[in-house]
Amino acid sequence: MAIHQHDEQTISYAMGRRRWTPEQKAAQASAIKRWKPWEKSTGPRTEEGKAIVAENALKHFMRCAGEIEDRKRFNAVMRRSSAYLRYLKAMNAKR
Repeated sequence: MAIHQHDEQTISYAMGRRRWTPEQKAAQASAIKRWKPWEKSTGPRTEEGKAIVAENALKHFMRCAGEIEDRKRFNAVMRRSSAYLRYLKAMNAKR
């Protein structure tokens, strides 16, 4: 676990991810409530930007656990099919 000093507070990292103490979480939550970033967010303004964010749902769907498992099963079937086709071609070549 790496420990870093930053602005007079200790920040610890475990496996590359920051570990927040309860005090740090409370301070961050308070700061975010003061900043209110959601009031400044406008979303995409151009047609190009709107087209890009329209793909977000699809992009994130492709990473969901169920989709990943389906893709793994599909790829396994395709590998077995390819291996079987190679086998058939080899058998046919021997004739």
